[in-house]
Amino acid sequence: MSRSKPQPGLPTRQQILDFIASSEEPAGKREIARAFGLKGQEKIQLKSLLKDMAEEGLIDGNRTAFHRMGGVAKVTVLRVVDTDDGEAIAVPDSWTPDNATPPPRLRLREKGRGSALRKGDRVLARTEETATGWIAHPMKKLPNATEQVLGVVEIDRSGKGWLAPVDKRARNSLPIADLGGAEEGQLVLAEPAGRSPRSGVKVTAVLGDPLAPKAFSLIAIHKHGIPFAFNAETLAEGEVAAKLPLSADHREDLRHLPIVAIDPIDARDHDDAIWAEPDGQGGFNAVVAIADVSFYVRPGSLLDREARKRGNSVYFPDRVVPMLPEVLSADVCSLRAGEDRAAMACHMHIAADGKITDWRFTRALVRIHEVIAYEEAQRRIDESEAADTLVNLWGAWRALEKARQGRDPLELELPERRVLLDEAGKIKEIALRERLDAHRVVEDFMIAANVAAAKALESKVSPVVYRIHEPPSREKLVALKDYLATFDRKLALGQVITPGLFNRMLKDVADETEKALIMEAVLRSQTQAYYGPRNAGHFGLALGSYAHFTSPIRRYADLLVHRALVDGFGLEQPAPKADLPRLSGLSDRDRADLTRVSEAISAAERRAMEAERETIDRYVAAWLASRVGEVFDCRVTGVQRFGVFATIIGLGGDGLVPVSVLGDERFFHDEKAQALEGEQSGDRYTLGMILRLRLAEANPLTGALKFEPEHSEGRIEPRGRPMQLKKKGKHFAGKRGRPGNIRHQGKRR
Repeated sequence: MSRSKPQPGLPTRQQILDFIASSEEPAGKREIARAFGLKGQEKIQLKSLLKDMAEEGLIDGNRTAFHRMGGVAKVTVLRVVDTDDGEAIAVPDSWTPDNATPPPRLRLREKGRGSALRKGDRVLARTEETATGWIAHPMKKLPNATEQVLGVVEIDRSGKGWLAPVDKRARNSLPIADLGGAEEGQLVLAEPAGRSPRSGVKVTAVLGDPLAPKAFSLIAIHKHGIPFAFNAETLAEGEVAAKLPLSADHREDLRHLPIVAIDPIDARDHDDAIWAEPDGQGGFNAVVAIADVSFYVRPGSLLDREARKRGNSVYFPDRVVPMLPEVLSADVCSLRAGEDRAAMACHMHIAADGKITDWRFTRALVRIHEVIAYEEAQRRIDESEAADTLVNLWGAWRALEKARQGRDPLELELPERRVLLDEAGKIKEIALRERLDAHRVVEDFMIAANVAAAKALESKVSPVVYRIHEPPSREKLVALKDYLATFDRKLALGQVITPGLFNRMLKDVADETEKALIMEAVLRSQTQAYYGPRNAGHFGLALGSYAHFTSPIRRYADLLVHRALVDGFGLEQPAPKADLPRLSGLSDRDRADLTRVSEAISAAERRAMEAERETIDRYVAAWLASRVGEVFDCRVTGVQRFGVFATIIGLGGDGLVPVSVLGDERFFHDEKAQALEGEQSGDRYTLGMILRLRLAEANPLTGALKFEPEHSEGRIEPRGRPMQLKKKGKHFAGKRGRPGNIRHQGKRR
């Protein structure tokens, strides 16, 4: 074994790597200490340094042999840089610039539902080299050492820069070591400037005015790492796909049917359209026409890889981040009125009792008769101005409604907030979306088609990507049982738990306040739906087999179902263009591992839901910023030991009422009853109760609101040292302890 000349002091990382590289035998801690003449405390420091180097992926971390394995350590830290067909691609987190070769790309083999990784994630993984290249098996996820932080630049009185994170969970501003040209009040991306938190952060990108139009969605896009730009190659392939010739030669010609699309008034992509007519025996023949995206987006193509990486379209009030390029999503695939379009048609027979007695699937050519907004369709029905096209749809829906009532799915009143913007991108109105029969008509037709797709594939023993909603876990049911006991209501856990059980429970509650309390509790007991190839039913809809089929423009799961139908029913139409994959059914890779694909698109869906919700919160906070100090009727939606969460009735703005403002006494948290109770006063705050609350803070950058009781104005004090930030005449507060609270008319609270 070669020896380096002993030298005093701890060696650097590079010196250790150079010694290992020159060693003829595996070099461990003992050999390194001997080579550098380390003794006593220095050996202890060396052990710590070698542990850090192992976590950084510079060495493999084996106790007896710290040596590189072909440039990649056996156990090393990897950073996810991309996803390919739902599989994460990673490179060694530490790769010295002087290496002659680029860092190796390893495919991460993940196991278990919900384990999908995102771009930028760091994992400790065991690596191996195979005949087809390097692969890695994740052992555990690590904190993102270079995770970027999105925030607003603040400058204190001394001229020092601070970053106020836009994440409402971040309680402290961060010192900025390098402004990178950013100015006070600008929205920026930053990353840690060093290994220690004391090193602060350095600005890596300046995004501009945080209150500018479309800034709120941009915050969510960057925070959650949502892909939002298509590369030139993918866009070019989209143009080629859009020019695929369309004819009735190999399609069922349905252009004679007056099929209509009923959609939101501002919809840009139209996935679905419906038609029905009486069968003369009390039932209906119906067609649900769905955009034939699988004809244009072929497995293995660049379009397909990008769509799978995105998983779904993401809908913000100010923009849509589409799953597919606009030439497809908003044009060629979209079922626009008066234009010939490729469709996957689900033909159904709806019996008088609403049961679907027959179905078949074809590739069709359709010409949409009309695209109608929900509100307009409802108006025509209500005012008896509807043509037979709509009248027949409502008639078929009433039959479907009978079947729905028979299976008794979960019925929870869940208000949906709607943000309306003007042409300049400013908030025009925020209101709860009205629930119309027109919405129910389309919803029940889509559910029927989704069930038909799942059962049709099962009949062909074809792969199915199911939409799964499992029953509540026993743990959540026990918590619900304990909570209901506080109302002297019982929930027997020995019985079969069905959605109808919850419906009957809510129906028996006459008091509206109590009903709201129990509805909140039932909602919290539900599991989150996901995608998977093994059927576990859909508890909420009370269905045994359910798959998403009706929105392939915006959901990758639906595209997979379409491809399975192409295979199962012999609907293949090879692409005539040599620069596109020929076949449009499932790929062999998808068939072999639908579990992995399902996990990836489930994770993408959760990411989109969180991003959409946070953006709505930011718009609501911006809408309310000028109303700080006003009193609102609010409903309690959550109870914790540190306070209660409440939402403004009729608007949906959610915020915290800190326990410190509820009174000058100690409050006890009753976890089972979901309540806070004052020790002396006996004042009790519970889920669902109505409170008159004053809006104390509204932060558009984080979406956070704070409330205080109506007669407790001024009890909420800003934390830390306030700093005034001015941006285009607007004042918003930045604080060392708590970033970015909007001040009402410049007042300090």
